[in-house]
Amino acid sequence: MIHPTAIVEDGAIVGAGTAVWDAAHIRRGAVIGANCIIGEKTYVAPQARIGDLCKLNAAVYVCSSVTIEDGVMIAAHTVFTNDRFPRATDPDVRALRSSAIDEHTRPTLVRRGATIGANCTIGCDLTIGAFAMVGMGAVITRDVPDHALVVGNPARLLGFVCRCGEPVARGADDAQGACGTCGRPFAVREGRFVDAVTERV
Repeated sequence: MIHPTAIVEDGAIVGAGTAVWDAAHIRRGAVIGANCIIGEKTYVAPQARIGDLCKLNAAVYVCSSVTIEDGVMIAAHTVFTNDRFPRATDPDVRALRSSAIDEHTRPTLVRRGATIGANCTIGCDLTIGAFAMVGMGAVITRDVPDHALVVGNPARLLGFVCRCGEPVARGADDAQGACGTCGRPFAVREGRFVDAVTERV
């Protein structure tokens, strides 16, 4: 479903079953997987990659060289970045610097199942781990581990969350148990989350 006010440029790929809502803009060269929701006023730049079963709420800005894996939730007004030292012009302030992808364009990877809360700012040259939970308003300046719960500016680790999203461990201390919501077993070992269903604890 493509809303009549959405712009999907020639050369953009949108997977089957994906809904693109009002005033969204999908640029040429962007790839969006199947069964996603692209919220109103969301922008997806050239060479951005979004997997299957993703939800991007209203006014999300996904810039070039961002890769979002399957099953990711990105809440409203989240902004990705892709240039560490951006300038509007050349050093002599005589001409605008090109906005095309070049050697200054840096990648960001959001791993499967992660959630990014509303109004977050995501730096570049980093990875947000699988099933991580980024609290609303966070500013991400470094890698986020798998299943980590991070908040603040700059974001800091509060603990770890289950695949279902429920917090299961505080801090990075070793811990072991089962999620109080879904019962899935887990362990934290040396600051690393271990899903006991898929890994050996």
